[in-house]
This record gives sequence, C-alpha cells and structure tokens, in this order.
Amino acid sequence: MSTSRRKFLALSSCGTAAAALPGTLLQAAADDAAPQAGGQPADADRRPKAVLRLSCQEGVAPGKSLTEKLDFLEAHGFEGIEPGGKGLAARVEEYRKALQGRKIKVSAVCAGFQGVLISDVEEERTKALASMKEVLTVAGALGAVGMIIVPAFHNQTKLGHQEARELLVKLLPELGTHAQQAGTRILLEPLNRQECHFLRQVADGAAICRDVNHPGIALMGDFWHMTWEETSDFAAFVAAGKYLQHVHCASRKDRKMPGEDPGDNYVDGMKGLKFIGYQNFVSLECGCKGDRVQAIVAAARLLREQWELA
Repeated sequence: MSTSRRKFLALSSCGTAAAALPGTLLQAAADDAAPQAGGQPADADRRPKAVLRLSCQEGVAPGKSLTEKLDFLEAHGFEGIEPGGKGLAARVEEYRKALQGRKIKVSAVCAGFQGVLISDVEEERTKALASMKEVLTVAGALGAVGMIIVPAFHNQTKLGHQEARELLVKLLPELGTHAQQAGTRILLEPLNRQECHFLRQVADGAAICRDVNHPGIALMGDFWHMTWEETSDFAAFVAAGKYLQHVHCASRKDRKMPGEDPGDNYVDGMKGLKFIGYQNFVSLECGCKGDRVQAIVAAARLLREQWELA
C-alpha cells in the first residue's frame, strides 16, 4: 500500500473529526505529523509510538516542600513537574538537588516573564524579550521541554489581529535562537476567547510556527481552552503535528481536576496525540473541588484509562 493511501485511510478512519480540518491543512498535518527528533520521516509506519507521560504543575501538587511534591508525584507514576517561571532562576540549585537520582523531570516552565510580547508599546515589548530570555535560560538549565508563553491577554495590546500576528512572527526568531542555544524552546499557548483575542486555536499556533520556521519555536495545547475553541480535539492535535510539544489538562467545564466535572472525556484528543506520535508531557493545570490527594490520583487513573481507549 502506498504511503499516501495509508495516510488517507488513517485520517478517514477518524470520521467527522478529520472533516473539521480544511483539505490543504489536513494534508499538511499528515505530512508534518512526525516529530523532527532523530530525523524521523513523516511516514506513519516510521512514526514513534505515542506515550502518555503525566506531569503536574508545582502549585497543583500536594506537599509543603518541593521534595514532598516530587515524592507524591513519583509515587503515583508522574514523570514530570511543571514549575512557574517567576523567581525560578533563584531556585535552580534547589530543583537540581531535589531531582537528583529521580526519574521525574521538569516538563515545561510556565510563563513567569514580564512585559507583553506583542504590545503596541515598544517598552513593553523590549521588557518581554529580555525577561523571556532570562526564563528560557533557566528552562534550558533544568532540561525543560520548553517555556510557555502567551503573546498577549485581553487589553494588553491595541494591535489588531493582522498587526499582532505580523509582529509576533517578526519577534519569535530572536527568542527561538536564544531558546535553542539554551537547550529548550518557546511553547506558544492558544487560549480561549474569554482570555485573548489573538491565537485561540491550536491550528493558529501551528500556522505561526510554520511561518516562523525555527526549531526553537513550538506549540502546546490545553484541553480546557480547546473545550471552547475547537470543534475536534483530534483535528486540533493533528493540525499541530510536529509543532506540538506540551499539553495542559483540566476538567472540561470548571477547570478543576480531570474527572471532577461530569462526563470529562479526552479520548478524541488522545487519538490525535497517538496519530502524531506524541512523546512529551500531559500536565495538570487546574484547580480542585475535593481532596487534592484523592483527586490527583483519580485524575491520573482516568487519563490512563482513556489513553488505553483512544
């Protein structure tokens, strides 16, 4: 069977989810699905088998100290911890010592920068560039997959969509080069329409990554934001393809722990992660309605069960 026919059948088997992608984007997604690491070709037969590597934000994990948090996460099969970027430079040695001899790693670094990257005020842009470089250096030192950034929240820029996009594409290569030199990458995060007017869908982020075309620039998806913005989680992740390097997860209604909202379901998105051969982390970024220890254990169990169903 030819490679093109295998791709067609693989996409067709996903039914209406694949129909959510325009034809040209669907073909590009199929071509780009395989990760770049190791020079893997896009052929589905050569794509690495996807893995579910659970992570949790430091502030979400129970425990009074970093060591207690890591002990808890490791005991329940988590492979990553996601710290915030604010003040992290002063904690590099704390993290290195706490992680020594453990299997668990830093998954990603969440924001922590100052300024607004696509502000209409030059001073804010300059501040953002300098601050992001500082956090990227720390992220690289800790071996993180990347540093999560939001170009602008609501009311942080007066630029229209086209101006904002053009400015972002212009500025990202500088950050990408710094990230690559530090041994990490930028992770663009699409949000929902209640939080931003710009960069709301995963495919938008993938298109920006393609335009920038820099190995230091990548993308993440967040199941909670995707609830409001995507017609298909599968299609969103397939559109992201090789650019998808991190995923956030929360309950689908109230942004609490996965499983705390009735009907929480991630199977469609997990099918997309499996299709692209996803290798990195799915990290808990959420609140909690009940007992945090019990809720995290239950959430991990739910995600693993749904991964098997995908």
